[in-house]
Amino acid sequence: MQENICSIPINDVFMPRDGCPMCRMRDMLERRKAEYITGSAMMEPNVRVRTNQEGFCYRHFAMMIKLGKRLSNALILESHLEEVMGKLSLTNPRGKFDKKRLEQLDNMSRDCFICRDIKDNMENMVRIVHAMWISEPEFRQLYSEQPYICLEHYILLLSVDQKGLGKNFDAFYQETFALTVEYLMELRDDVHHFSAMFDYRNEGADWGNSRDSIERSVEFLTGEKIISEDIEE
Repeated sequence: MQENICSIPINDVFMPRDGCPMCRMRDMLERRKAEYITGSAMMEPNVRVRTNQEGFCYRHFAMMIKLGKRLSNALILESHLEEVMGKLSLTNPRGKFDKKRLEQLDNMSRDCFICRDIKDNMENMVRIVHAMWISEPEFRQLYSEQPYICLEHYILLLSVDQKGLGKNFDAFYQETFALTVEYLMELRDDVHHFSAMFDYRNEGADWGNSRDSIERSVEFLTGEKIISEDIEE
């Protein structure tokens, strides 16, 4: 398989054949961006302007706090909180209700600098996946050997740049559909088996692969792994 600066990251995330490869790709891009934001980007005014205006979602705030230094996060938050104060007009507490500022706050609360960046980067990565799938038989084989494609990335792989696939779209669709629907059917059967095991008539029967079927189903549907500490026993 011929590798270049574009294909190496793709090969790296597809090679393990463990879970959804596009989820691994997203995780890699997120980690790199969170490290960049709390690192060298601190000295880039154009990036700071955007992070002040857009802020971050909970997921990416948590990632930045985990991966970056506390001072870096404090400085990012300090300037972002100033931006929020400006939208709230806290300097004029007796002012009249401003619907436009409320809309601006609403948009800011739903925005995230990293989410925007990851969306653009993932779409670019999908285009590279398409190109490699068309031109490299070895990658096409590797693609077919993936355990599954999660629902979110099934949609992404088939929505981005359909024209770029050209006459290969139908074959790519069939391959991607098979990876997703076969795993979906497996999940459905495992969840059904898990539920059936609570019937007294199945006492002592084999649980098979059903014990973690709830967690695997959530991961398939959302692209996110269930973290044990988030579950109350």
